[in-house]
Amino acid sequence: MSNSVTIRVPARLHLGFLDPGGGSGRRFGSLGLPLCEPETVVTLSRSGETVVIGPESDRAAEHLAALSRRLGIRAQHRLVIEEAIPRHAGLGSGTQIALAVAAALRMLHDLPLDIEDDATLLARGKRSGIGIASFTDGGVIIDAGNDRSGRPPPVVARLPFPDEWRVMLIFDRTQDGLHGEQEIEAFRALPPFPASGVGEICRHVLTGVMPALVEQDIATFGVAVTAIQTLVGEHFAPTQGGIFTSKRVEALARRLAGAGAVGIGQSSWGPTGFAFAPSESAALEMVAAALQAAEDGAEIRVVQGRNSGAQITSTGLNLVGS
Repeated sequence: MSNSVTIRVPARLHLGFLDPGGGSGRRFGSLGLPLCEPETVVTLSRSGETVVIGPESDRAAEHLAALSRRLGIRAQHRLVIEEAIPRHAGLGSGTQIALAVAAALRMLHDLPLDIEDDATLLARGKRSGIGIASFTDGGVIIDAGNDRSGRPPPVVARLPFPDEWRVMLIFDRTQDGLHGEQEIEAFRALPPFPASGVGEICRHVLTGVMPALVEQDIATFGVAVTAIQTLVGEHFAPTQGGIFTSKRVEALARRLAGAGAVGIGQSSWGPTGFAFAPSESAALEMVAAALQAAEDGAEIRVVQGRNSGAQITSTGLNLVGS
């Protein structure tokens, strides 16, 4: 029996919905990519009293209590959040902290992992299944959407993200994306998504994104992602003030595109934006060009896509991921 378990879970990019209105019978559906960084890292150990410390400690404590009740665990714990994905930035922080705490508790008490059941209990994956799917494995993930059963959306495709490619994350530290009740109200206020738009998005996924990943054709990949982002962004524009939530992020995204970046867009409600480059050196050159006229509060970070899932370490033994 372990005395301590450490979980590392990835942030994820949400690259677009397939059917936001659900006219196909499955609402939302998602295209996404887990990232090598930022990560949420938690360590759970046995203790004489329950203590939760670090960023996101409020949410983490709630998840620990809920899972302990569900699993009938009465032991006390020390939970340390060592790193946390930025909150309300469009990178899936809520899902990842929930799954990390749930997995740590199960592993510490020698219980089998049950990612989907824990996600349902903790009210994760109601719209996108990308964050849940990112726990088990990496790559570019496509989920089929919510069928209103309450189960997390099923993953229908998963393709490796080329190791050489890079993601440029565009941050605006001065504002948050929509979340909580504001997010719920925003979805309610949106007009129906046109069936023609759903067809266009699915065509871009099936004949653009997927073959481009197989053939490692970043130009075609970028054209498809930008097209999907434009279709989805224009639909959400009335509630977020444009295709991008943050004007700072939008300005930097346009500058990156001018410097040669492809696949320009915003992850979820933002404000985090993204763009893609064919290599580390190309990404750094694009970033240097874009930052020459950047506003205060905006920054760009070059990261890798992630082709592996969560990493779980117990007493020095790597159990999941690589």
